[in-house]
Amino acid sequence: MGRTKVENLLRLLALMADEIIVGIFIFLILPRMGVEIPIWAGLLVIAVLLAKDFLIAPFVLGGGADRKPEAGPEGLIGRTALVVEDLSPEGVVKLDGELWKAECLNGTAGRGEKVRIISVRGTKVLVERRG
Repeated sequence: MGRTKVENLLRLLALMADEIIVGIFIFLILPRMGVEIPIWAGLLVIAVLLAKDFLIAPFVLGGGADRKPEAGPEGLIGRTALVVEDLSPEGVVKLDGELWKAECLNGTAGRGEKVRIISVRGTKVLVERRG
């Protein structure tokens, strides 16, 4: 399930919150309190925080570790396929324009019904009827 642009923008702002807070503290608050930090030191701290963000951003913004694989058998699990040849319990389903041998694990499914892929065994997908 994809995220909206607004959700991604909010995640990006949350990711950058530490740089914003530290920057305000180093460049605005500390000087007003009489503590002078060299500009290069403040920028170095901000650079380290940005480097941290670049390392974790793919996981926060793009899904990273929680993203489902899109290739291989694991990428099929959870997807919805259309029955093109009755599953009683074996038949054929169509997914992304490709035909797959299928076996319905919870009974039968007729042509035109939608089924959910729950496993892959060789070149056959194991499916169950949807709700």
